[in-house]
Amino acid sequence: MSLVGTRPPTLDEWKKYALHHRARMAIKPGITGMWQVSGRSDITDFEEVVRLDTQYIENWTIGLDIKILCKTVLTVLHNDGAM
Repeated sequence: MSLVGTRPPTLDEWKKYALHHRARMAIKPGITGMWQVSGRSDITDFEEVVRLDTQYIENWTIGLDIKILCKTVLTVLHNDGAM
């Protein structure tokens, strides 16, 4: 597991994935990622989660990881997007 990446799916979720959903697993799963810093519980559409993860994979840079890590700290401190 990585610090930044996609959220790892459960076995039940994986079985329900369409082919384009599986593209999310092209990288190591992470503790935090685009979905977590983009609203978490406010994003209920799985296709939006897949879009965010795909965007992260296609545009990955070390700078993006640092940005996500900083946003994660702010999100946790402010309880943004928490249920």
